[in-house]
Amino acid sequence: MEDKSWRTFGVRASDLEREDAAHRIEAADGEGRLSHAEAEQRLALAYSATYRYELGRLVADLPSRHAPAPGPESRNTQVWLAVNAAVMAGLVGFLVLFRFSGRFSRAPLLAQRRPNPEP
Repeated sequence: MEDKSWRTFGVRASDLEREDAAHRIEAADGEGRLSHAEAEQRLALAYSATYRYELGRLVADLPSRHAPAPGPESRNTQVWLAVNAAVMAGLVGFLVLFRFSGRFSRAPLLAQRRPNPEP
């Protein structure tokens, strides 16, 4: 008699796991990672899968979740952050330079702010 325990075949797949695999396959089809024919074939196999390893084989070459490839937006964000960091560093350096250079002191600024007495 053959041994048909879970150790031989693995753990049985649940309906939720089948749906998750189907959603990943549909997402890959929508992103152009799979041809429509291959997606239909994988969907049929996913809904008829009995064990988890069968589902794993169907989605092993697909991303785990919908994550778009880095595109121009992420590059623009990196450039924007780098430019802002450089500007902020420049401003901080400028303020530190003038604060400790002796060009600005508090006495003249306070003297200018005093109101003139009225005659």
